[in-house]
Amino acid sequence: QVQLVESGGGSVQTGGSLRLSCVISGSSACTTKYDIAWHRQAPGKEREFVSRIATSGDGSTTYADSVKGRFIISRDIAKNTVYLQMNSLKPEDTAMYYCRMITSKLCPDYWGQGTQVTISS
Repeated sequence: QVQLVESGGGSVQTGGSLRLSCVISGSSACTTKYDIAWHRQAPGKEREFVSRIATSGDGSTTYADSVKGRFIISRDIAKNTVYLQMNSLKPEDTAMYYCRMITSKLCPDYWGQGTQVTISS
């Protein structure tokens, strides 16, 4: 069974930094090749895309415009972990952050339970 476990959330002031981790365990017929994405959801708002990384090949990355230049997504294949380094944090970054495994169109996505990030002004 596939599990994604996020950690690293917390409360910091504006301008601070946090590093989120997403540890991936387990496998299935659907997990031979996948990407990992971070999403976030603020109270009263829809869940939104933050960043994505390919865990094979060149590890290509994409970012939402709102975090480009401030957040960095990376992977440690040996540790089965994807990180989200968040710098220059703003109050609008406050949200629950979720890790998502994106496999193929024939397979389900997997989600973690989330980690809370709170930025105070």
